[in-house]
Amino acid sequence: MDYRSVFPTFPRPPGEYDSRYFQDVVRALDALVVAIRNPGEGRQTTIVLTNLQGDEYGLEQGTIFQVAGALRIPQLNSAYVRGLSATGTIGSVSVTTV
Repeated sequence: MDYRSVFPTFPRPPGEYDSRYFQDVVRALDALVVAIRNPGEGRQTTIVLTNLQGDEYGLEQGTIFQVAGALRIPQLNSAYVRGLSATGTIGSVSVTTV
């Protein structure tokens, strides 16, 4: 299986202006944008990730972030909340020492 991305080839320019050539260039650019924006298969032997964000704030689904050295990937309906904390009170307690 070939894991390399296949990008469009651009036509060679003619000696004079040709509207078909211009249409071909625009079509190739459109195909390039689609290829860059759409995910595809990948296979790597080595990968280096630098400057990873420490939480999922502002990240799209599937973007890797790290927390305490562990890699995490945001998913829909599953949040890793930035600065999670809570307090609560139930009744009162009196402590007496003698």
